[in-house]
Amino acid sequence: MRWDCLRLNPKFWEADPSKLLKQKTKLWKYYLIFLSFLLILAFVISVRIGYLHVSYVEIFQILLGKMFPWFNLDTALEVGKAEEYVIWNFRFPRAFMSMLVGAALAASGCIFQAIFKNPLADPYIIGVSSGAALGAAVAIILGLSISFPGVSGIASTAFIGALVTLFIVYRLAITGGRVSVTTLLLAGVIVGIFFSAILSILMVFSGWELHVLIFWLMGGFSHIRWPYVITSTPIILTCLILTFFLARNLNLLLLSEEEAQYLGLDVFKAIKVFLVLGAFMTAIAVSCSGCIGFVGLVVPHIMRILLGPDHRILLPSSILAGASLLTLCDVMARVIFPPIELPVGVVTALIGAPFFLYLLHKRREVYVF
Repeated sequence: MRWDCLRLNPKFWEADPSKLLKQKTKLWKYYLIFLSFLLILAFVISVRIGYLHVSYVEIFQILLGKMFPWFNLDTALEVGKAEEYVIWNFRFPRAFMSMLVGAALAASGCIFQAIFKNPLADPYIIGVSSGAALGAAVAIILGLSISFPGVSGIASTAFIGALVTLFIVYRLAITGGRVSVTTLLLAGVIVGIFFSAILSILMVFSGWELHVLIFWLMGGFSHIRWPYVITSTPIILTCLILTFFLARNLNLLLLSEEEAQYLGLDVFKAIKVFLVLGAFMTAIAVSCSGCIGFVGLVVPHIMRILLGPDHRILLPSSILAGASLLTLCDVMARVIFPPIELPVGVVTALIGAPFFLYLLHKRREVYVF
């Protein structure tokens, strides 16, 4: 599916964004500053919200005490051992992981929307989520315990399932030594449907494990501890940094193959690199948090409407917005029906779907699918 906005507005997807930058110079810097403050605020709120009430000063005190053990904050407040344990070992890693997953899904959404030239593409389009879900189901139902240090067997097998899916889809998409985008899309859909069918069969024959599996599939961060953060952070940050430095190539991918090659881009090599980056970030995110939808679809779309198609601006803004959105959705999942905690994937769908439909309705003159 090609974007009709290319036909309706040829300048919308310029590889050289100089004109767009001139028009939006006064906007994008303010957006990035605002999104940075929003992310900090979302992180603090996420750490503070919970059954155990703590003040912002106490949070600051705990953070300083862990980062600088030799530093004593001169304050009248005394943080108890219970408060310190809960805040540091439960809420801090949960907030960090929600930020990482949100950033990874948003960046992956930018990548796949550029590769497929389709604003409806999301990080799960090549079936990675189905492979991860199947891996998690096998671990839950069969009781497998293949795990990295400190990381559960469910997350480990989900990551393995996602990588196996990526390998299968990639091999199916190779035609004459090159990766066909159309074949890649079709292979991802077919493999995803096949793995979903196997998952359904496993769910039919599962017993008490069915509840655990369904809750994992809907996504959440209640199980996150520091080992998850320590294991995931280097991979996600490395992929994010590489994607940011290759942002110009994403701009060129929006052109035709001939135009991109004329400008010096090896299109098929670029697709391979971005496919691996996006799939790795998605695999890590899904293995740690389950299948959380709409973040990788809605966030890049909104940022593109606000700031334009230049990925040198679109990527950092989407990363900040995705991290902020998912962190706030995690907070909402905890406070909507206390003491019951909703799956985060349910909250993102409830918020993302109506808002996305509203945006499409308001801008239907530009986005015609």
